[in-house]
Amino acid sequence: MDGWDGETMRAVARVGEGATPEEAFDIASAGAWLAFDDGVRNRDDRPWLWARPPEEPERAAPTLLDRLRGRTGPRSAPPVSPPPPPPAIALCHPDGRVREAALDAVRTAPELRPLLVVRCADWVAPVREKARAALAGLPGDALVPLAELILRLSRRARGDFARTLLEGALRGGPAAEVLALTAHPDRATYRLAYRIAVERGLLTPMELAATAATCGDVALQDLCAEAAVRPGATQDPDAAAVLDRLLAARAPRVRAAGVTALRRAGRHGDAEPFLVDRSGVVRACARYVLRQGGGDPLPVYRALCAEPAAHPAAAAGLGECGDRATDAGTLWALLGHPLPSVRVHAISGLRALDVVERERLTPLLDDPSPAVVRAATRALLPDAAGIPEHLLRERSAPDRPRAVRVAADRLLRAAGLQRRPAPGYR
Repeated sequence: MDGWDGETMRAVARVGEGATPEEAFDIASAGAWLAFDDGVRNRDDRPWLWARPPEEPERAAPTLLDRLRGRTGPRSAPPVSPPPPPPAIALCHPDGRVREAALDAVRTAPELRPLLVVRCADWVAPVREKARAALAGLPGDALVPLAELILRLSRRARGDFARTLLEGALRGGPAAEVLALTAHPDRATYRLAYRIAVERGLLTPMELAATAATCGDVALQDLCAEAAVRPGATQDPDAAAVLDRLLAARAPRVRAAGVTALRRAGRHGDAEPFLVDRSGVVRACARYVLRQGGGDPLPVYRALCAEPAAHPAAAAGLGECGDRATDAGTLWALLGHPLPSVRVHAISGLRALDVVERERLTPLLDDPSPAVVRAATRALLPDAAGIPEHLLRERSAPDRPRAVRVAADRLLRAAGLQRRPAPGYR
């Protein structure tokens, strides 16, 4: 219900006619409250919101004074004052004086507290200060259901006041309220809840490791993985299981945190299998841990590259820590390996060693594996201007495989021989 769409304006109309917000829209949605506020305040066709048209006044019989003054016909009754708008409408009224007066209604109407939060970021100082005083007087547990709305408003100017109150309530309130918010669907809300839960030590290392290993939020992965292996966590009875959970995670950054923690746990040798991890970050962490334990990853890589089919990423690792004079030949030879994954990692290793040769790598633009074509393209981009134009034009023909055409177009653009496609080009 964000914005002034038809649903928003229907909700505004229903509330203006006397319906409660709960009857008019989804009051659990922070976006619905913000849309309602905007819909009331920023529409031009809103006179009916502020006052219902007065009914036709009744004609009163002439009084004795009227007859003495010569008036014999009926006279009009005094005009009827229009009733005030409903509190929810008044709290969003364009007139700041009306909004300020309407704040008194929130004391006896807890369902209007979301609009109290909105008014804490009001641009009119008297409205804002009165709303903030009212919000500060609420118990901390009253702020928890409003967390998503508070955090959304904190992105606005003058929106930090309610967020400060919320964070104070979560830090000093019951643990159950914080843990309940960790399951909130809103990203900003559950991130804040997890951060405070970590600060308060409300989650065990195993719970943190499980969250890091299973969630798809990168920020949460970092927060929970680092907290699960923080200093002192290695003394936990489940420390070994925590590390194993992190090491088995799908996300590379979580595995990297687990590998790095092996050093603090004194398990340097357990980092060796991760020398051939598919992620370069994890491989770098494994080399660091192995060296901290007195090991040398280079002989391991050289031995693994003798049989690369079992560990294709060993070729990339060899390039990351190898010697140009000694190891470049091994990597060039692996470009002819039948497994595409070995060829891809061999190209990555050549790039890491900075020994890419344009003439020897250009033929891989015709490789049957799209992954190899993409890897070769990335390696050739810095020297694209040196590739003969006719070779790239031939590969951009419609009868070539898509991966080859895309590679040729990228290299032509990098060489300044072709303009970028228009938006929407396929």
